Amino acid sequence: MSQTCLLLIDFQKAFSHPAWGKRNNVEMEKNAKELLSFWREKAWPIVHVQHSSTKMDSLLHSSSNGFKFLNDFLPLRNEKHIIKHVNSAFIDTDLDLYFKKEKFLTLVIIGFTTNHCVSSTARMGANLGYEIIIPCDATACFETKSFDSSLFSAEIVHNLSLANLHNEFATIQSTQQILSFNTNKNKSTIY
Repeated sequence: MSQTCLLLIDFQKAFSHPAWGKRNNVEMEKNAKELLSFWREKAWPIVHVQHSSTKMDSLLHSSSNGFKFLNDFLPLRNEKHIIKHVNSAFIDTDLDLYFKKEKFLTLVIIGFTTNHCVSSTARMGANLGYEIIIPCDATACFETKSFDSSLFSAEIVHNLSLANLHNEFATIQSTQQILSFNTNKNKSTIY
Protein backbone atom coordinates (compact mmCIF):
# COMPACT_ATOMS: atom_id res chain seq x y z
CA MET A 1 0.00 0.00 0.00
CA SER A 2 1.36 3.40 -0.90
CA GLN A 3 2.09 5.99 1.74
CA THR A 4 0.07 9.06 2.53
CA CYS A 5 1.71 12.40 1.80
CA LEU A 6 1.38 15.37 4.12
CA LEU A 7 0.80 18.46 1.97
CA LEU A 8 1.47 21.79 3.70
CA ILE A 9 -0.14 24.76 1.98
CA ASP A 10 1.21 28.30 2.38
CA PHE A 11 2.63 28.29 5.91
CA GLN A 12 3.97 31.77 5.24
CA LYS A 13 4.53 34.90 7.31
CA ALA A 14 2.04 36.91 5.25
CA PHE A 15 -0.86 35.21 7.03
CA SER A 16 0.21 36.76 10.34
CA HIS A 17 -0.45 40.25 8.95
CA PRO A 18 -3.47 42.10 10.43
CA ALA A 19 -4.63 43.14 6.93
CA TRP A 20 -6.39 39.79 6.57
CA GLY A 21 -8.81 40.56 9.41
CA LYS A 22 -10.04 38.21 12.11
CA ARG A 23 -8.95 34.59 11.89
CA ASN A 24 -10.34 31.34 13.25
CA ASN A 25 -8.59 28.26 14.61
CA VAL A 26 -5.96 29.82 16.87
CA GLU A 27 -4.61 26.32 17.61
CA MET A 28 -4.06 25.62 13.90
CA GLU A 29 -0.27 26.01 13.89
CA LYS A 30 0.05 23.82 17.01
CA ASN A 31 -1.99 21.05 15.38
CA ALA A 32 -0.17 21.41 12.06
CA LYS A 33 3.18 21.25 13.82
CA GLU A 34 2.08 18.09 15.60
CA LEU A 35 1.19 16.47 12.28
CA LEU A 36 4.44 17.64 10.69
CA SER A 37 6.50 16.26 13.61
CA PHE A 38 4.64 12.95 13.44
CA TRP A 39 5.27 12.60 9.69
CA ARG A 40 8.95 13.48 10.18
CA GLU A 41 9.36 10.95 13.00
CA LYS A 42 7.94 8.25 10.73
CA ALA A 43 9.98 9.46 7.73
CA TRP A 44 6.78 9.67 5.71
CA PRO A 45 6.52 11.90 2.61
CA ILE A 46 6.05 15.64 3.06
CA VAL A 47 5.51 18.38 0.46
CA HIS A 48 5.66 22.11 1.24
CA VAL A 49 3.78 24.52 -1.02
CA GLN A 50 4.72 28.20 -1.06
CA HIS A 51 2.57 30.84 -2.70
CA SER A 52 4.36 33.42 -4.83
CA SER A 53 1.94 36.11 -5.90
CA THR A 54 2.51 37.80 -9.26
CA LYS A 55 1.16 41.07 -7.79
CA MET A 56 3.99 43.33 -6.65
CA ASP A 57 1.95 44.82 -3.79
CA SER A 58 0.89 41.43 -2.39
CA LEU A 59 2.04 40.28 1.04
CA LEU A 60 2.81 36.98 -0.73
CA HIS A 61 5.03 38.46 -3.44
CA SER A 62 8.53 36.95 -3.40
CA SER A 63 10.04 40.37 -2.61
CA SER A 64 7.95 40.65 0.58
CA ASN A 65 8.89 39.33 4.01
CA GLY A 66 5.46 37.66 4.02
CA PHE A 67 6.63 35.29 1.29
CA LYS A 68 8.94 33.53 3.77
CA PHE A 69 7.90 30.36 5.56
CA LEU A 70 6.87 30.53 9.19
CA ASN A 71 9.87 29.49 11.29
CA ASP A 72 8.30 26.25 12.57
CA PHE A 73 7.42 25.17 9.03
CA LEU A 74 10.67 25.47 7.12
CA PRO A 75 11.13 22.57 4.68
CA LEU A 76 13.93 20.14 5.41
CA ARG A 77 16.35 19.21 2.62
CA ASN A 78 14.71 15.83 2.02
CA GLU A 79 11.20 17.33 1.78
CA LYS A 80 9.80 18.47 -1.54
CA HIS A 81 9.18 22.20 -1.93
CA ILE A 82 7.08 23.66 -4.73
CA ILE A 83 6.12 27.22 -5.55
CA LYS A 84 2.68 28.05 -6.91
CA HIS A 85 1.27 31.27 -8.32
CA VAL A 86 -2.47 30.54 -8.09
CA ASN A 87 -4.81 28.97 -5.54
CA SER A 88 -4.39 25.33 -6.58
CA ALA A 89 -1.04 23.69 -5.91
CA PHE A 90 -1.62 21.53 -9.01
CA ILE A 91 -1.64 24.39 -11.55
CA ASP A 92 1.68 25.04 -13.33
CA THR A 93 3.62 22.84 -10.89
CA ASP A 94 4.95 19.29 -11.05
CA LEU A 95 2.86 18.18 -8.05
CA ASP A 96 0.62 15.71 -9.88
CA LEU A 97 3.58 14.18 -11.74
CA TYR A 98 5.50 13.87 -8.47
CA PHE A 99 2.60 12.15 -6.68
CA LYS A 100 2.08 9.75 -9.56
CA LYS A 101 5.79 8.95 -9.80
CA GLU A 102 5.96 8.26 -6.06
CA LYS A 103 2.61 6.40 -6.15
CA PHE A 104 1.04 8.57 -3.44
CA LEU A 105 -2.71 8.07 -3.56
CA THR A 106 -3.77 9.79 -0.35
CA LEU A 107 -3.04 13.37 0.67
CA VAL A 108 -3.49 14.99 4.07
CA ILE A 109 -3.80 18.71 3.38
CA ILE A 110 -3.15 21.38 6.02
CA GLY A 111 -2.55 25.11 5.88
CA PHE A 112 -3.86 28.48 4.72
CA THR A 113 -6.55 29.28 3.83
CA THR A 114 -9.41 26.84 4.19
CA ASN A 115 -11.65 28.57 1.66
CA HIS A 116 -8.99 29.40 -0.93
CA CYS A 117 -5.79 27.43 -1.49
CA VAL A 118 -6.67 24.45 0.73
CA SER A 119 -10.08 24.11 -0.90
CA SER A 120 -8.81 24.65 -4.47
CA THR A 121 -6.02 22.11 -4.02
CA ALA A 122 -8.36 19.59 -2.38
CA ARG A 123 -10.99 19.89 -5.11
CA MET A 124 -8.48 19.54 -7.90
CA GLY A 125 -6.68 16.69 -6.12
CA ALA A 126 -9.94 14.80 -5.73
CA ASN A 127 -10.76 15.37 -9.42
CA LEU A 128 -7.33 13.97 -10.30
CA GLY A 129 -8.18 10.80 -8.35
CA TYR A 130 -6.45 11.32 -5.00
CA GLU A 131 -8.08 10.51 -1.68
CA ILE A 132 -8.05 13.79 0.23
CA ILE A 133 -8.12 14.12 4.01
CA ILE A 134 -8.31 17.52 5.70
CA PRO A 135 -7.85 17.91 9.44
CA CYS A 136 -10.42 20.60 10.35
CA ASP A 137 -8.23 21.96 13.14
CA ALA A 138 -5.03 22.21 11.04
CA THR A 139 -6.38 24.69 8.51
CA ALA A 140 -7.54 28.26 9.08
CA CYS A 141 -9.11 31.20 7.28
CA PHE A 142 -10.18 34.79 7.77
CA GLU A 143 -13.43 36.68 7.93
CA THR A 144 -14.81 37.32 4.45
CA LYS A 145 -16.82 40.18 2.96
CA SER A 146 -19.40 38.95 0.48
CA PHE A 147 -20.45 40.43 -2.87
CA ASP A 148 -23.27 42.31 -1.08
CA SER A 149 -20.93 43.65 1.64
CA SER A 150 -22.18 41.14 4.23
CA LEU A 151 -19.40 40.10 6.59
CA PHE A 152 -19.04 36.42 7.40
CA SER A 153 -17.00 35.39 10.42
CA ALA A 154 -13.90 33.30 9.89
CA GLU A 155 -15.51 30.43 11.78
CA ILE A 156 -18.55 30.39 9.47
CA VAL A 157 -16.36 30.62 6.35
CA HIS A 158 -14.15 27.80 7.67
CA ASN A 159 -17.03 25.49 8.60
CA LEU A 160 -18.93 26.06 5.36
CA SER A 161 -15.77 25.52 3.31
CA LEU A 162 -15.16 22.19 5.05
CA ALA A 163 -18.84 21.23 4.79
CA ASN A 164 -18.71 21.84 1.02
CA LEU A 165 -15.64 19.59 0.72
CA HIS A 166 -16.75 16.76 3.04
CA ASN A 167 -17.90 13.55 1.36
CA GLU A 168 -17.62 15.18 -2.07
CA PHE A 169 -13.95 16.11 -2.42
CA ALA A 170 -12.46 15.16 0.95
CA THR A 171 -12.89 13.45 4.29
CA ILE A 172 -12.80 15.92 7.16
CA GLN A 173 -11.25 14.70 10.40
CA SER A 174 -9.44 16.14 13.41
CA THR A 175 -5.70 16.09 13.97
CA GLN A 176 -6.15 13.62 16.82
CA GLN A 177 -8.24 11.28 14.65
CA ILE A 178 -5.47 11.19 12.06
CA LEU A 179 -2.71 10.71 14.64
CA SER A 180 -4.52 8.02 16.61
CA PHE A 181 -5.49 6.13 13.44
CA ASN A 182 -1.90 6.10 12.22
CA THR A 183 -0.41 5.29 15.63
CA ASN A 184 -2.47 2.10 15.73
CA LYS A 185 -1.47 0.94 12.26
CA ASN A 186 1.63 -0.76 10.94
CA LYS A 187 4.12 2.02 10.30
CA SER A 188 4.79 0.92 6.73
CA THR A 189 1.21 1.52 5.67
CA ILE A 190 -1.07 4.42 6.42
CA TYR A 191 -4.66 4.85 5.41
